[in-house]
Amino acid sequence: MNGGHDLGGMDGLGPIIAEPEATEPLFHHEWEKSAFALTLATAALGFWNIDIGRHARERQHPVQYLSNTYYQNWLEGTVTLLLEKGLVSADELKTGKAVSPADADVLARVLTPAKVAETLGRGGPATRDVAQPPQYEVGQKVRVINQHPIGHTRAPRYVRGHVGVITGLHGGHVFADTAAHGDPRGEHLYSVSFAATELWGDDAPKTDHVLVDLWEPHLALVG
Repeated sequence: MNGGHDLGGMDGLGPIIAEPEATEPLFHHEWEKSAFALTLATAALGFWNIDIGRHARERQHPVQYLSNTYYQNWLEGTVTLLLEKGLVSADELKTGKAVSPADADVLARVLTPAKVAETLGRGGPATRDVAQPPQYEVGQKVRVINQHPIGHTRAPRYVRGHVGVITGLHGGHVFADTAAHGDPRGEHLYSVSFAATELWGDDAPKTDHVLVDLWEPHLALVG
């Protein structure tokens, strides 16, 4: 979807004031720690995957999304999913009190402190077996299909319709575009290099390139 989150390639939004990585804190406010923990703990219940979580954040109104801080957007997405999955009610969120006890199935999935290290250490591998061989090879020119889905997509708007060169094959990975809607099937994943002049015209630096990881359904062979 072409929401407020898709800012790649855009300008005019003001300077990026980056903090030195060596001294930048992991969290800038105490509440961000809670938002981070809540997002991980609720996701561990197994009612949604990482791509469904991303799509929940993207579905905010663009003004709200762009006005929020990073962890405010995480929190908004988590609240949206908790409501949609029936894990909390609007009244419970408003009062901070449970109206009824959680189902036994939900309680059995709770990420307890004793399970945190093991669960985070195990992670969630995104590699997948794909039955068919990859359609493209390193060195081939491809065009990003110019499509504008109303759902989640990992093909950024600024590369759609443009031509790039395959520079890497990464094997089968969960296709985020369908995983965000409950279908975590695997598709071949590629690195595609785009000349800056292809994306932004002749005024762009002639020697600059942008590498974007894209899945096979995003691409079409040129020539």
